[in-house]
Amino acid sequence: MNPKLPYVLLVAAAVIIFILSCMLLSRGRQPPGCESQPSVVEKTGSMSQSLVFADLTPEEMSQVVRYLRGNLGVQLVDASRAKPSDNCIASVDLQVPAKAEVLRFLDAGGARPPREALAVLYFGKQAEPNISELVVGPLPTPVYHRDVTVQKYGGKLPYHRRPALGSEYEQLGVFLETVAFAAAPTFLREVFEYDGTNVAFQDTVPHGFQSGDRLTWFVVFQNVSGFFVHPLGLEVLVDHSSLDISQWAVSRVFYNGQYYRDMVQLESAYVQGRISVEKVRKAPWDGDFSSMKPRAPAAALFPVQYEPQGPRYSVSNNHVVFQAWSFAFGMSVSSGLRLFDIRHKGERVAYEISVQEALSVYGSNCPGGMSTRYMDGSFGLGRYTSPLVRGVDCPYLATYVDTHALSDSLRPQERKASLCIFEHNLGSPLRRHYSNLQSLYYGGLVNSALVIRSIATVGNYDYVWDFIFYQNGAMEGKVQATGYPSSSFLHGDGLRYGNRLWEHTLGTIHTHFVNYKVDLDVGGVKNSLVAHDMAFEMTRAPWSPEQQIERPRLTKKVLDTEDQAAFRLQSKMPRYIYFAANSKNKWGHQRGYRIQITSFAGDHIPEASSMERAISWARYQLAVTRRKEEEPTSSSIYNQNDPWTPTVTFADFINNETITNEDLVAWITAGFLHIPHSEDIPNTVTVGNSVGFLLRPYNYYDLDPSIYSHDGVFFTNEQDFTACEINPLACLPKTASCLPNFPPFTYDGFRNM
Repeated sequence: MNPKLPYVLLVAAAVIIFILSCMLLSRGRQPPGCESQPSVVEKTGSMSQSLVFADLTPEEMSQVVRYLRGNLGVQLVDASRAKPSDNCIASVDLQVPAKAEVLRFLDAGGARPPREALAVLYFGKQAEPNISELVVGPLPTPVYHRDVTVQKYGGKLPYHRRPALGSEYEQLGVFLETVAFAAAPTFLREVFEYDGTNVAFQDTVPHGFQSGDRLTWFVVFQNVSGFFVHPLGLEVLVDHSSLDISQWAVSRVFYNGQYYRDMVQLESAYVQGRISVEKVRKAPWDGDFSSMKPRAPAAALFPVQYEPQGPRYSVSNNHVVFQAWSFAFGMSVSSGLRLFDIRHKGERVAYEISVQEALSVYGSNCPGGMSTRYMDGSFGLGRYTSPLVRGVDCPYLATYVDTHALSDSLRPQERKASLCIFEHNLGSPLRRHYSNLQSLYYGGLVNSALVIRSIATVGNYDYVWDFIFYQNGAMEGKVQATGYPSSSFLHGDGLRYGNRLWEHTLGTIHTHFVNYKVDLDVGGVKNSLVAHDMAFEMTRAPWSPEQQIERPRLTKKVLDTEDQAAFRLQSKMPRYIYFAANSKNKWGHQRGYRIQITSFAGDHIPEASSMERAISWARYQLAVTRRKEEEPTSSSIYNQNDPWTPTVTFADFINNETITNEDLVAWITAGFLHIPHSEDIPNTVTVGNSVGFLLRPYNYYDLDPSIYSHDGVFFTNEQDFTACEINPLACLPKTASCLPNFPPFTYDGFRNM
């Protein structure tokens, strides 16, 4: 044996051990953490200028309250404890300055408009109770106020139109429990096992049948998780029109298909055995079938999106910049998410894009269901914006923004993480082509877009509001509906009005309509409305005259008046309809932005209805009108409780005025019909319940602006597509092999309830 052999073997063994150790150590070592790179964003104007649209700060809200309490000469009670006969501040929000003032400031170096607040006050403790709207300013230290009620609405606002305060609902709850229910103790105890805590109430609107009414049906449910689908068959009509709570009374009672004069008559009929009782199985506290607790254990984690080099967008106060896009955002107490000064490549394409109203019209054979027409702006799409859950409501690593509101209180309420902003890889190409003819190459661009989102929970429904910005200059407004379906007690011919969802639960048919205001400024403030479409024409083939060809051709029409630009809900609308600028692109076409609507709307309420004018915006899938400061919104928070004499009637905006070369606004309505079905249990999913609109450049640019995106990919068969300098995707093992920094999970949705 060679004497050197043992030494050679020892050295070889040592080398092998060293190599294996290195492999094990490298395998166990975590990748480095992701590091943010300097954002590459275009300069799109001063971020400080966007503050002209910024929501009021908590300090500003408090200053407005302090000023009003000290300068109106009347006592203002905290709205959270106010009786109908008190004076109180219902809400305080930003008074958005006039557009002309803002544009002088933004574009012409003019003075910054004074910062002001709009306060809604209920004056119940007066000889003539009324609602007043006061503009208070300048902020942050107000010294003046002016009453704008008559200027805005043409007269005083009757007190019965006021949206109900939380305190009024609390007082109604006390009335139902201590007065109404006290009149039927035997019925409630034996039929519902009522103990004072095990029922919940849901109110219906509007309150009655004519102006001045304040009569509300309260539907009684089991007080369990997801109570909206646990009806008990009892509904109570309360007349609470008097400002004296002691004068409130039960006007009618409904139980299991039968009507009674009041709870006393119901109790008497039950004791005498003259009632057909339908016992409902008592549900556990978690709601049983309505519980949203997962029925399966946790398993492999779902995919999580992260940004290996940090966010590619910036958020400063209320100003967002993403690649060629920039905009300001805000949150209206009544109508929710709104955007201002939306620019692409530094040029304004829209002045304002905002949610206006959300409407639901229900059918049922129970009184509460059949009389329900919810106008959610009255309750407050912004007021009920809910805190967002990281990783579900928005991507875990999104930017979360706190918002504030002053409503039903003297103190501002903070809503933590109630708005989110994130870049979203849609997992598909924005555009692509694979060439295997003539030349061999691949070119494509990932469809990565910026999303700004809020979610409003108004009673049983959750509305997911998105505005989405794409790299090709297109922008989308979208709403997705989820939450619980509203329900009625299943009896009689109930299946004419929906589907059976559980033993006693009727999922009631209803419509959803959402209205948006889109104030486009395409290439400037003055625009015209143009429609392009197609028609087939017959022609002889020039090379073979005996043959005919049917060929599509382009049709063009300028829509000159508001009447021509008002398209009824189910009517045929031109496929291409766009705001045209007074400038042309390189190819001689008017620069434009096209409106494309995604909607599956049910039918609008018949115009013969006594309340239809209050929701007349829903007549139209699209209506384009001249922009007017005195027509700022399509609806009003006061329409809900007096739809018979509406405070704002959108149909009156359309009066055949000329809309050629004018400042125009598009009012867009999208919606869907919802017939609840068994898969709406435990609650409704967003899939298929998404509607909205797209704004798309139409000859606005000389070519697709996304060709200048840094995300483009292109390589040929002659290039080394595994090289980073040729194909950035080849660098992913190096550029994206990092661990994102996930902040600890927190949630503030259960605080300060």
